[in-house]
Amino acid sequence: MFWSPDCVENIVMGINGQFPGPNIRARAGDTVHVELTNKLYTEGVVIHWHGIRQFGSPWADGTASISQCAINPGETFIYQFKVERAGTYFYHGHYGMQRSAGLYGSLIVNLPEGEREPFHYDREFSLLLSDWWHQSAHEQEVALASNPIRWINEPQSVLINGRGQHNCSLAARFSSSSKAVAQCHFRGDEQCAPKILSVLPNKTYRIRLACTTALSSLNFAIGGHKMVVVEADGNYVQPFATDDLDIYSGETYSVLVTTDQDPTLNYWVSVGVRGRRPNTPPALTILNYRTTAAIELPKSPPPVTPQWNDYARSVALSKKVLSRMGTPKPPAKYDRRIILLNSQNKVDGFTKWAVNNVSLTLPSTPYLGSIRYGLMKAFDQRSPPDDYPADYNINEPPSNPNATIRNTVYRFDFNTTIDVILQNANALSVNLSEMHPWHLHGHDFWVLGYGEGKFTDKDAKGFNLKNPPLRNTAVVFPYGWTALRFVADNPGVWSFHCHIEPHIHMGMAVVFAEGVELVRNVPAEALTCGLTAKMFLNEDSKAWHG
Repeated sequence: MFWSPDCVENIVMGINGQFPGPNIRARAGDTVHVELTNKLYTEGVVIHWHGIRQFGSPWADGTASISQCAINPGETFIYQFKVERAGTYFYHGHYGMQRSAGLYGSLIVNLPEGEREPFHYDREFSLLLSDWWHQSAHEQEVALASNPIRWINEPQSVLINGRGQHNCSLAARFSSSSKAVAQCHFRGDEQCAPKILSVLPNKTYRIRLACTTALSSLNFAIGGHKMVVVEADGNYVQPFATDDLDIYSGETYSVLVTTDQDPTLNYWVSVGVRGRRPNTPPALTILNYRTTAAIELPKSPPPVTPQWNDYARSVALSKKVLSRMGTPKPPAKYDRRIILLNSQNKVDGFTKWAVNNVSLTLPSTPYLGSIRYGLMKAFDQRSPPDDYPADYNINEPPSNPNATIRNTVYRFDFNTTIDVILQNANALSVNLSEMHPWHLHGHDFWVLGYGEGKFTDKDAKGFNLKNPPLRNTAVVFPYGWTALRFVADNPGVWSFHCHIEPHIHMGMAVVFAEGVELVRNVPAEALTCGLTAKMFLNEDSKAWHG
C-alpha cells in the first residue's frame, strides 16, 4: 500500500491496512492462532515469529523453503503455536527481502495471570526500531543480484514504530551539518509524525525495544535519563544501568526508565546508527512530561550517538549482559563443535556472502518435509564443513574469493550439546570487516564469550559457564569471534543466519536439523510445493484409483 513512513510517500507491505503490522499480545501458555491471507498480487509470503521457539510446531516457524512453502497470492495459511515464555518479541516476513519492505510488527508475551515480574514498573511502551529505503525491496533484490553488485547504500531514515523524518528534522536548530535542514512541523495526524512518549513525573516505565532493521545496528538513548536493562531476547538479565544501549538487528530488550528529571522540560529519545558510517540521521521522538506541553521541543540537543566504529565500546556493552540468577546454566561440555567462518565471496563473478565458503541457496521443497519423508533428491546430501582451513588469514581479503553455492544441512543428534563459534573475517575490500548479528530459530543459546582474532582451543578456557546470557541473537564483531552453546532438543529444521537482510539474501545462512523423525502432524498446507506436493498428489491419485 502507499504510505509515508518518513514523510516521503512510498510503497510498504502492510497488514490489515496498518504499517507496521498490528501489535499482538498474549500471555505465556497461550496458544496463538493467526490466519494469514496473502493479498500481495504477484509474490508469496511467510511470517516468522521471531524468538518463539515453536516446540511441537516447527511448521509454524515461518521460514520459506525451510519450515513451509511460501503462501501463494490469494491463499490463507493458519499459524498456530504456543508461546511458553513471557518476553519481548516481534514478527516479520522471511521471504525474499520483505522485511526490508516493511513487513513486521510487535509481539509481546505477558506473564500468566497472577504472576509478577522480578522488577517494578508503572506502565510500558513498546518501540519497534527499523530502517527505511526509498528504493523498493524489489529494486534492492535485483541490485544485490547484479554483476557487478549495485550496493543499496545506507538507509534514508531510521524509524521508531514505523515513523521517521527524511526531509526535515525535529532538532533542526541544533544541526551542525553544512547542509541546511528544515525544521519539522506536524499537526500530529501525519503518517510520519513522531509518536510522543507521554509520562508522569517520578514513575518507572518499561520500554520494550525490538530491532527489526534490515541493515543498521542502532544505539538507543534518552536525553538526561539513565536506563536499567532487565530483559534481553525474552530472558531476564542481571539489571545494569547505562546511558545508552546498542541494539543489533534481531535483538530485543526491556529497559526501565525513571522519570526523575525536571518535569517542566521535555527530553529527546534518539536512535542513531552504529557499526556503519552514519549517513543516516538519527530517529527522534520526545519523552514528554505531562506537566509540560507535548509541542515544547527539548531545550538541549539530542544525545550524541557513540562513534560508529568504536567497537571496543560495543564489545564492553555486550559483555555487561549476563543472565539473572535462576536462569538455566549451560551444559559443562559440548558434544560437537562447529566453527563458522563469515566471509564475503564471489560466485561466477557475483558478490555473495558465505559460511565456510558455502553460500546458501534454498531448495524448492521445504527441508522439514523432504527430511521428514525421506525425499533425498530434494537437496544436497553432502555434509557441510564443520570448520574452515587452518591457514585462512582473517585479516586479509580472501586469496581465493570463489565460494560454492549449496543447499546442504547440518544434522545434529537429538538432545546433544552443540558449540558454534562464529568467526569473522575480512570482506572483499581491504581493511573491511562488518558486524554480523546471528539469529537462531527454534532455540535460545548461551553466549559463552567474545574474542579478537582467530579462535583457538585455548580461548575456550575463558568461556563464561557461570552466568552467560540466554539469547536468540548474538553479534560477531569485526575480526573477532563469538562462542555460542545450545542443546539440540527441538525436533525440526531451523535456520541460523545473519539477520542483516542483504546478507541472508546473498547466502549468509546455514540450516540445522535435529529429531525430524519425531515431528508429528505437519499440516499438508505447509508442504504443498516441490517434491512433497508431488508426493501428496501421487498418494491422492492412488487413493482415487483404489
